[in-house]
Amino acid sequence: MPKIQLCVGDLPKTAKFSKSVAVDTETMGLNLKRDRLCLVQLSDEKQNVYLVQIKKGKNCPNLKALLTNPKIVKIFHFARFDVAKIKEDLGVVVNPVYCTKIASKLCRTSSPSHSLKSLCWDLLGVELFKEQQTSDWGAETLNKKQQAYAAGDVLYLHRLKDILDKLLKREGRDKLAQKCFDFLPVRAELDLLDFDNPDIFNH
Repeated sequence: MPKIQLCVGDLPKTAKFSKSVAVDTETMGLNLKRDRLCLVQLSDEKQNVYLVQIKKGKNCPNLKALLTNPKIVKIFHFARFDVAKIKEDLGVVVNPVYCTKIASKLCRTSSPSHSLKSLCWDLLGVELFKEQQTSDWGAETLNKKQQAYAAGDVLYLHRLKDILDKLLKREGRDKLAQKCFDFLPVRAELDLLDFDNPDIFNH
C-alpha cells in the first residue's frame, strides 16, 4: 500500500529521493497563464507519495531544489504541460526530465492511445479511475478521493519508465527519446510565449 503524505506549502526536508522521482501537477484548468498551480505530486520507487499543496506567498524552497537537482531525473506523463506550469508559477526550470507519453509514442507506434490510463492498463494491468480529474484542486482541504487520485498519477511512473526504456532500446530509439526529453524545457518556454498556436515547427 502506498504511503501518502499531504504537505502544505512545501516539501518537507525529510523527503529523500535517490536517482529519480515521479512528478505530476494539478491545476485549476489547462490554461497555462490563467489557471494557477494547486498541487505537485511526487513519488519515489518505494511508493512513498508526497502531495504538496501550493499556497500563495509560499516560496517552496525544498520543492524547487528537488525539481532543479541535476542528479535526479524527474519522470512525468505529458511533461510538456507540467514543466511549463512549474516554470510559470514556481519560476524554475525542471531538469533533467523524462516523459512516459513521449517514450510511448516513440516505441509503441502500434497503439492508438498513449494516455497514462492506457499505459497503466496495457503495460501493467492496472486500471486507473479518473473521476476526480476535474474536481476542485484549489480547495483548502483535499478529500481522500482527491488524494488517492493524485497519488495514482505518480505511483506507476517508475515502473512504466523501466518497461518503456527496454522498448525504446529494442526499437533503437532510446537516444532519440533522450533528445526529445532534453528539448522539453525549451518546448515549455515556447508554450508560455504562445508559440504553440501556430506552432513554429509547422509549415
